[in-house]
Amino acid sequence: MKPNELYTRKIPFTYGFSGHIIPRPADYPDWHRIAGYWYLDQTTGWSAPADLVNFIHAGTPPLYIGFGSMNAGEADRTTRIVLQAIEQSRQRAVLLRGWGGLHAEDLPDTVHMIDAVPHEWLFPQMSVIIHHGGAGTTGAALHSGIPQVVVPHFADQPFWAGLIHKSGAGTRPLLMNKLNADDLSRAIQQAVTDKNIRACAAALGEKIRAEDGVSRAVEIVDGILRGM
Repeated sequence: MKPNELYTRKIPFTYGFSGHIIPRPADYPDWHRIAGYWYLDQTTGWSAPADLVNFIHAGTPPLYIGFGSMNAGEADRTTRIVLQAIEQSRQRAVLLRGWGGLHAEDLPDTVHMIDAVPHEWLFPQMSVIIHHGGAGTTGAALHSGIPQVVVPHFADQPFWAGLIHKSGAGTRPLLMNKLNADDLSRAIQQAVTDKNIRACAAALGEKIRAEDGVSRAVEIVDGILRGM
């Protein structure tokens, strides 16, 4: 099918993001609909590791830092920058594993390394969510109502990073190829202390949590099938 046929044949589109982060464009045709974010049900049969729970509760809420699947050639450099920024900002942090060659014993007491942990459980307990700007992680961070610092790498990540900043829920994006400890430390401090950012993130999270994107998407698809 050629791209223009999607319009001439009025092929339905249903978008899994919130209208609160991307208002419906005025030129969208009627068969393009925004459902809201699609979140999985709360994780069942999963319990948080005791060492992670103890770390979170041992002091002020920590940062979350995770950049998804990083290029191995960037891992060592990025790790040094992140650990230095954590130290400079005098914060504690939960660090997602996958950082080339880094082991738990290499970390200071203020940093705790994790494997995969459900975002819906972890993010609301953090002070700031620092991530790469992937669509899924962005949606989960918005849902939590916690301020964000986005460090986009490529593809659609700069787009989402820009929207987070525009919404007021996060700092200005920091590009990965220009990332340094001083800039990251300043962004962390801003996200931790700026009352406007924290208020915007909380308000946006409340609106997004009030949506039911999955049910709305099912309703839209059911309506399309019934009309066929």
